[in-house]
Amino acid sequence: MTPLIRYCASFLMVTVMAGVLAGQARTADLDRLEAFLEVTGFDVALESIKLTAETAPNMIGLEADDFGSEWTRLVEDVFDTDQMHAMALDILSQTLSDELLAHAVDFYASDLGQRLVVAENASHMKEDEELKSESGEAIVAGLVQIGSPRLEELKRLNKATGSEDASIRAIQEVQVRFLMAAAAAGVIELRMEEADLRESLKSQEGEMRRSMQISALSGSAYTYQAFSDADVTAYADALENPKMQRVYELMNAVQFEIMANRYEAVADRMSALQPSQDL
Repeated sequence: MTPLIRYCASFLMVTVMAGVLAGQARTADLDRLEAFLEVTGFDVALESIKLTAETAPNMIGLEADDFGSEWTRLVEDVFDTDQMHAMALDILSQTLSDELLAHAVDFYASDLGQRLVVAENASHMKEDEELKSESGEAIVAGLVQIGSPRLEELKRLNKATGSEDASIRAIQEVQVRFLMAAAAAGVIELRMEEADLRESLKSQEGEMRRSMQISALSGSAYTYQAFSDADVTAYADALENPKMQRVYELMNAVQFEIMANRYEAVADRMSALQPSQDL
């Protein structure tokens, strides 16, 4: 074997081994992210995005029932769980550090963490939102009546899971992207420019903020009703940790990006289900 051939063979071997090691590292990273999604319950939170699809037609003055069984088939296709899961893995693989991942997993793998995930998963996937809302509001009313300090702890918990301002901006972005996609697909005739649409939504921020606060409080009251006051306080403490704050910032961003992306896909596909409507 000539020196040149030996060199080429060695170079090829190094290249192949590097590729194998890189592949193994990617697999290990994906396995850790998969574990993160499951342990934190974020996989179920992503799946629950599908349940919000029923409200999409409301943005253009229609109801999901107006489309009959076609809407159900469209939602099942566009909000494919595996696809949303893959999108989350792709984004998190580029944004979630090992340190943050380990911090979140350590908490949610604890006894309290796992009990919380079970309760949150059940709440996410409960389809009767009206019943959940009414039950939560009744719990809140009862806590107010007895002057329970638990209310303030629930508010702490809600505040720690995400910035209100960021959530409002994200919801507005979902609405804008859906409406612009619907207009581009010919589903609606949008009689304003994108900038005007954004300004119109911005003018509704006060009402949206109040609605979000009420909804979040009743939702938390319902979800954590079986937990002691001490458990709720411990959870709020854990969520206020700067590392957990960053984790939730990333998870919220991922969830809203996937929601906006899928709503755009719904709008594009709606043109085949419904003739144009004026907005």
